[in-house]
Amino acid sequence: MAKTTLTISSKNYSSWSLRGWLLAKFSGLEFEEVITAPDDASAKAELLLLSSSILVPCLRHEGATVWDTLAIAEYLNEVMPEAGLLPDDRVQRAHCRSICGEIHSGFTTLRASLPVNLKGHFPGFKIWSRAQADIDRVCTIWRDCLAKSGGPFLFGERRTMADAMYAPVVTRFMTYDVKLEPVLAAYTRTIMAMPEMQEWIEAARAEPADVEELEVEY
Repeated sequence: MAKTTLTISSKNYSSWSLRGWLLAKFSGLEFEEVITAPDDASAKAELLLLSSSILVPCLRHEGATVWDTLAIAEYLNEVMPEAGLLPDDRVQRAHCRSICGEIHSGFTTLRASLPVNLKGHFPGFKIWSRAQADIDRVCTIWRDCLAKSGGPFLFGERRTMADAMYAPVVTRFMTYDVKLEPVLAAYTRTIMAMPEMQEWIEAARAEPADVEELEVEY
């Protein structure tokens, strides 16, 4: 049987690769990484938000090829149901899917003005008002989820696909020194302390190549 692979791009810059990788890790599915070259045109287009069709990450498993991040999440939930990528409760499952869909299709200003850069740190970064509106919406989502579930993750004691989908936002908030109220700051620390995140960040910091267009200079 063919081996299971997950194709990803830069660990320092790619929010979608991080999401897909965390989903696979959370599911418990064993896989091998296939990393696209930093000078690959399609990979760079994805990082610079210039591609309308994002083909990374891409999961190949037992004859299936799945390349949309939400599709990967749903596929992993189907083949590894014991991992609990979705909450057990029907209402909470609907809520989880809704906020995952929102981050999947929205927050374009946040993505463009605060690109993922795990090696970077920009204290005092000036945030545009439109990006602040996106930040405020993320905070509302987190606040609501944590108030209902009690944390430490968005839907309680167990990590779900929502935590994987919002993990790159956590890194953005850390990189650009976004100030958060205590309960939300605690959530970001919970996400950053996960062994999977620590593994990813260590690999990101070891990447030799920088994408100049994603390096903030102001």
